[in-house]
Amino acid sequence: MTVQAGTAGAGLPLRLHHNAYVTADMEATRRFYEDLVGMPLVATYCETDHLFGADRVYCHCFFALNDGGALAFFQFASPEDQALFGPAMPPSPFHHIALKVDAATQAAVHGRFRDAGVPEPSDDCYFLDHGYCQSLYVRDPNGLIVELTVDAPGIEDTDEERKRNAHADLARWLGGDHRSNNLYRPQ
Repeated sequence: MTVQAGTAGAGLPLRLHHNAYVTADMEATRRFYEDLVGMPLVATYCETDHLFGADRVYCHCFFALNDGGALAFFQFASPEDQALFGPAMPPSPFHHIALKVDAATQAAVHGRFRDAGVPEPSDDCYFLDHGYCQSLYVRDPNGLIVELTVDAPGIEDTDEERKRNAHADLARWLGGDHRSNNLYRPQ
């Protein structure tokens, strides 16, 4: 799915700045995002802040997206802070972050996971064809599922139709009509 800038009116956010998570092992997280996924480490902030009634000492690392956004991770110096703030990723595959990539990038990432010995298909690495996109799902060392998505050819036409019908489709579904409207998924 592609959202064009300005298509939903003025005041839309410009882009994702960063999405933050907590890690118990920053080096394992760095290896996953930088070495396997290919997102370079672009900033590391070592900080102390007075937050939620106590001084918190932490490291905050940012892994770059092509548009200037990032995925960010915190690791706390104190075991008590680490236990308090995470990581506690939900086990559900419906809790994930999806990143748009091109087919060559998806294939390269898939190859690096295969070379690293990650079994497939498994809970840690699998493909799903949604019809409107093809997705490689991988699980990071913290339990976060990362979806690397390649849009299907002609997605712009599909996106226009989905946009025109978005409110009506939602009302239909909320009203109890749960028929699929994804005509693009392979049968």
